[in-house]
Amino acid sequence: MSRLASISSNPVLKEFAQGAAQDAIMPVADFLAPTVPVATSVGRYKKYTEKNRFRIPQTLRTLGGRATELRFEAQDQTYNCEPHALDYPVDNLEQLESDGLENMLREGAVAVAEVAALAHEKTVIDAALASMGAGTNKTWNASADPVSDVDDAILGVIRTCGYGSLMGVGVLFGAQAWSIFKNAAAVKNRFVIGGGAKSGVGLAVPTEQSAGQLFVGAPDVRTSYMVFDSAAEGLPANLTFLLDSSVLVFARKANPTRRDPSFMKTFRLMNRYMVPGSYVREDGRAEVAKFDWSEDVQVTNAAAGIRLNIATS
Repeated sequence: MSRLASISSNPVLKEFAQGAAQDAIMPVADFLAPTVPVATSVGRYKKYTEKNRFRIPQTLRTLGGRATELRFEAQDQTYNCEPHALDYPVDNLEQLESDGLENMLREGAVAVAEVAALAHEKTVIDAALASMGAGTNKTWNASADPVSDVDDAILGVIRTCGYGSLMGVGVLFGAQAWSIFKNAAAVKNRFVIGGGAKSGVGLAVPTEQSAGQLFVGAPDVRTSYMVFDSAAEGLPANLTFLLDSSVLVFARKANPTRRDPSFMKTFRLMNRYMVPGSYVREDGRAEVAKFDWSEDVQVTNAAAGIRLNIATS
């Protein structure tokens, strides 16, 4: 067994790689589509639609009677944690010259985890936008009340889910939408600036945390600053924000299951995220540290997500 193969099979490196993967998870991806750890790569999950909403079951059992069963129905769907992988080649010359081969693998694990997290975040946001469709246009000018618009969307999501206080709500701003929101007169007027000789001058600036307190139900609020290049390879860059002027309001649980009516989920095999390994490249000049994982991003309740498109005029 080569030194690389021996090190890559070390449980300590496996734990490090999985820790790096957890640290690199983009907050927006985990916010929109929290992870559901599953025991098998293929399984069933509850799929909710406008016609097939969540309903609170009858729990009272008559003497001698059967209990209500929580089961999957024909309209429910199957998740499939498809394989994902990234390779980190280590040249034989590097192995000969370096006494820190394990540190090189740790460096590779961090690099792979960061790139994988970026790819995952784009997958999640793209899936959310595709599910929500064109959305609803809103004009947040000097006479508009953005807080009221978001409140209406939050209440609509809560009604759709029917899951009570167990279900949380997320509000995700695009970069441009957040800039418009925080500078809107109706938003800034809700913040009181402290002052006076004793207290000094306080600067009241809307933040994501404080904005959450403005909305009904005090939802979690985040902003997406992910940028991607939409130009084809070889052409001048065309860098744009993925969400830009959109606001997404959606149902979410921080720790979802296969059954709850959250808007989106990421199914991942338990304890199989970012598993390290190695193989020798076909030219024999390098060994490759490989990192494998499986996941499936699904919109599990499309009706529980609302998109607002924001403009100033």
